[in-house]
Amino acid sequence: MHAIDVHSPRDSQLVGWLPAATASEVAAAMSTARSAQPAWAATPAAERGAAVRAAAAAVRERASDLATVVETETGRPFASAREGVLAGASTLEQYAELGPVHRGRSLLGSAVDFMVPEPRGVVVALTPWNDPIAVACGLLGAALVTGNVVVHKPSERCPHTGLLLATVLRSCFPDGVLQTLVGDGEIGAALVSSAEADLVAHVGSTATGRAIAGSSTAKLLLENGGNDPLLVDDDVDPVWAAQQAALGAFTNAGQLCTSVERIYLHKAIATPFIEALCEQARTWNADPQPLVDTRHREFVHAQVADAVGAGASALVGGSIPDGPGAYYPATVLADCSGAMKVMCEETFGPVAPVQLVSSFDEGLAEACSGDYGLAATVLTGSMEHAQRAWRALPVGTVKVNAVFGGAPGGAAQPRGASGTGYGYGPELLDEMTTTKVVHLGVPNVRS
Repeated sequence: MHAIDVHSPRDSQLVGWLPAATASEVAAAMSTARSAQPAWAATPAAERGAAVRAAAAAVRERASDLATVVETETGRPFASAREGVLAGASTLEQYAELGPVHRGRSLLGSAVDFMVPEPRGVVVALTPWNDPIAVACGLLGAALVTGNVVVHKPSERCPHTGLLLATVLRSCFPDGVLQTLVGDGEIGAALVSSAEADLVAHVGSTATGRAIAGSSTAKLLLENGGNDPLLVDDDVDPVWAAQQAALGAFTNAGQLCTSVERIYLHKAIATPFIEALCEQARTWNADPQPLVDTRHREFVHAQVADAVGAGASALVGGSIPDGPGAYYPATVLADCSGAMKVMCEETFGPVAPVQLVSSFDEGLAEACSGDYGLAATVLTGSMEHAQRAWRALPVGTVKVNAVFGGAPGGAAQPRGASGTGYGYGPELLDEMTTTKVVHLGVPNVRS
């Protein structure tokens, strides 16, 4: 029997282990889901919405318990983990309201055509470890409220979190409508390649997303890696800009999908910006958060070492600290160039690599480069520069003068190596459904 071991990112002690699902359990779960789906699809939309609303209330009631497990398995501080749990509850509430009013369109001519959204069927949801409750609640809520059934596999880095969430939600839905399996990539591969899967929703690495695309015949919904640029113009306050850069690069130890991964800085404000960024990094290092595990820390450090070996300077951080756990310091890299891995690949750690540019146009061209297309941020006092930037950047989300934030219910489509399809917002309901067009003509009856 294959076991999934989880060690604490804080002290390296064994948190616990769980048996991975077997091939027969995967097949049984998919078969059960297929059998349960017609009845759930036939359930009135208002009742499905009420079930998802009850799920949201259950998550809120167990928010502290869920946050504690997230902290234990991933190292995310309790307060931040609880914010993620509550964000998941809010998302469930959002879909509980939006699902029952999700609708198609109609056209009136000599006859009537109307478009009816119908559930896709069996959804396989593969969710990540960096914000495990919020992401899972979004995908599960949108899928379930539209009449789909779900087989959910949480990341093997936080299986206890996934199972606790399953326990919290189980009583809100009929048997077979929501199932959770524990396992690693082998189990994920078995799920996505199942002939019973109608839609695969995956949030995680680009490498895994590409593997899914090559092995699944289902509809794919992928939010994968990013190498999000931050472009800093010469007319902004350099201290404020450094605060934004640090917030984007160091929050959750850089383990967010839309973390700042590469910085293009106008050389006119280089000195005060870099000094302020280093001071910010030292402040973040006074209360460090570990990475999810030592394996990931080794990857992050390899990215940093590659940059230093190619001529970058580690002004703050850049080395693995002594002691237990998976800690890695907030790191500022100066003198970076486009060929370095930290500038062209996803690092997913607390690293702020800075490349100087001579003009806004040069920085914009650099920010537009690369294979990823998740998000980008522009800090500028020029409306003309902001307008040119959001039009030119080949990403799903462009943020102007704020690295985080956005309107409630926002949505975006990643591009390129970052994935495909809407991963959240009201538009996620469209992804979870397929459209049937009904052409309703006038009958010619006997007189």
